[in-house]
Amino acid sequence: MQIAVDASPWENERGFGRFTRDLIAALAARDSGMRYTLLFDQPPTRPVPENVVVVIAGAGQTMSEAATGTSARHSATLATMARAARGLTADVFFYPAVYSYFPLLARTPSVICFHDTIPERFPDLIFPSKKNFRLWQAKCWLAKKQATRVMTISQASAQDLSSILNIRADRIDVITEGASEVFSPVTDAAVLSQVRARHGIADTARLLVYVGGFNRHKNVLRLIEAMPDILAAVPEAHLAIVGRTTGARFWDNVDELKAGASADARASDAITFTGEIDDDELATLLSGAEALVFPSLWEGFGLPALEAMSCGTPVLSSDRGSLPEVVGDGGLYFDPEHPEALAKAAIRLLCDTALAGDLRNKALAQAGTFGWDKAADLAEASFRKAARRA
Repeated sequence: MQIAVDASPWENERGFGRFTRDLIAALAARDSGMRYTLLFDQPPTRPVPENVVVVIAGAGQTMSEAATGTSARHSATLATMARAARGLTADVFFYPAVYSYFPLLARTPSVICFHDTIPERFPDLIFPSKKNFRLWQAKCWLAKKQATRVMTISQASAQDLSSILNIRADRIDVITEGASEVFSPVTDAAVLSQVRARHGIADTARLLVYVGGFNRHKNVLRLIEAMPDILAAVPEAHLAIVGRTTGARFWDNVDELKAGASADARASDAITFTGEIDDDELATLLSGAEALVFPSLWEGFGLPALEAMSCGTPVLSSDRGSLPEVVGDGGLYFDPEHPEALAKAAIRLLCDTALAGDLRNKALAQAGTFGWDKAADLAEASFRKAARRA
């Protein structure tokens, strides 16, 4: 089978970009008789598997440039991608993310991955204007009409696609995600110390880490508001907030977060914004942490939770969306709308050594139930269904 892929998310640094790169790498590595052609909007700068065909549409505006809450892809870009896609020979056309969807001007069966329904759940938190939301709704309506099969990444998202977007359950294929190999326990004390020192974090700090974006639904402000209560019980606690803080990509509230972090003098000394860091450094930071904190109001999967657990680090997790499905018994849960509930869970983990050790073991075991090979196997099954128009 020939599978053509919309590779315009390839350069994106957020979750759906990582999903695209890691899933395609896993698919291309399999000996299943499927061959892949990747259609890029611009020449890729990140590594591409050697055994795939690369086609450059030269669409002008890249997906990364358009992936903001205030922007949308230009009609000329969509037309260029659509024309290029029509010129490919394929049994199935695969969109790894509905974010980058463009109309497919051919009768080729298609599989479109809807990662979540967060924009529909929280439009006021995701879009700066009703116009942006209406454009998103129009694109998703067309995508779900054109899709032969709809892919998603968790049972929680599948339920949302049925209940919120009215997609029939028998059209939905659930796959999964995996953590990259770099995410494994780092035990070298010198390496752990070096990474902390790079960000001004003391070796004696009881480290909590947040990893991700700063969209309002990520709820990072509630985490910052919980820090004074955590510090009152555990004075050596320290929070590292990892992620892009330049304000680029999607509609975020970085300025509000930084203002919140500086509002309490004691908390301001115990909160570090690291900015973006590479995966090796992140794996080291997570390995030396007491927990990853994931306060999101909703997730379609929650890859940082899986990456943390793969390092043997438990998760202090919101009890919403897909996170209980991903974290399992590898962490503790809290109501993300209440900072005091978050603080209570963090204090419990930080003060109970036996519990923390037990959660580390369970986190590693839970992480082992996921993987990109499993995701690729499920994705191939979806492609076969689409080819049969099942």
